[in-house]
Amino acid sequence: MTIIIDGKKIAQEIKKILSNEVSLLKQNNITPGLAVVLVGQNAASQVYVRNKRKACADVGIQGFDFNLPETTSQKELENLIAKLNGDDRVHGILVQLPLPAPLDEIAILEKINPAKDVDGFHPVNMGRLVSGLPSFRPCTPLGIMTMLDSIGYKLAGKNAVVVGRSKIVGKPIALMLLERHATVTVCHSRTQNLADVVRSADIVIAAIGSPEFIKGDWIKDGAVVIDVGINRTGDGTLVGDVEFEEASKHASAITPVPGGVGPMTIAMLLKNTVEASKNTITSPL
Repeated sequence: MTIIIDGKKIAQEIKKILSNEVSLLKQNNITPGLAVVLVGQNAASQVYVRNKRKACADVGIQGFDFNLPETTSQKELENLIAKLNGDDRVHGILVQLPLPAPLDEIAILEKINPAKDVDGFHPVNMGRLVSGLPSFRPCTPLGIMTMLDSIGYKLAGKNAVVVGRSKIVGKPIALMLLERHATVTVCHSRTQNLADVVRSADIVIAAIGSPEFIKGDWIKDGAVVIDVGINRTGDGTLVGDVEFEEASKHASAITPVPGGVGPMTIAMLLKNTVEASKNTITSPL
C-alpha cells in the first residue's frame, strides 16, 4: 500500500512542539520574533505572507510585518534590513521573494544578518551548507528531509533524482541528500532522456513548477516521490509537478498536492525562527 505523506499533519505536530518551546522561552523573557518584508502586490506572495503570519500567531511567535509599495527603492529596502538587523526583538528576517524589478534580490539577501537569515538563503548560510557546517537550512528542503524522516526512510546508498536546480529547492536539497549519503543526480531543462533518469531513482524530488510534468509511469516501483510543485490548472484545480494518480500506483510513498510539502515549508520557517531566538541566550533552557 502506498503511503501518502501528510505534510499538514506533520506540520501540526511540529507546531505543537514549537508552541511549547516558545512558552518556555517566554518564561525566560524571550519572545521569538519574525520580521516579514513584502514589497509590491504579488498575489501569491500576499497569500504566503498571510499564511506565515497566522502560523506565527499559532505558536506564539511575534510577527513584524512590513508591506512596502512597489516603488520602494533599493536603498530604502536596505535601510529597513539594517534596522531589523539591529532590532533585538527580531530574531528572524524574511524578505518575500520574488522582489519587483529593478530591486536586486541577491544584494538584499546579502544585507541580512546571517544569524537572522531564517530562510537560509544568505551566501554565508549557503556556503556553510556546502561545507557541511551547521547553519539555517532553506525551509522547503528542510521540510522535505523532515518528511522523509517521518516515514523512517533511510537515504544512505539510495539513488536520488532531483528535478529542478533552483537555489530555493533544487540545489540545497541535493546537498542535504548528499549529507545523508545518497547518490544524487540533479536534472534540469537540458537533461537528456529525463524519463530514463527518473526511472532509475529510488527517490524523486520534483521541483520544476510545471503541472504534472513527471509522468506516473516514470516512477520505479517502490520509489518515494516528493512533489514540491504547486500549479493551478485552467479549471482552477491545484496539481503538483508529478502525475499523482498514476505515480501513486508505483510509489511506496508520495506527497499530495496540496497538503504535502507546502505546510512543511512554513513549519520549518517557524522552527528556524525559534532556533534563532535560542541562539541569543548563553545557557540552555
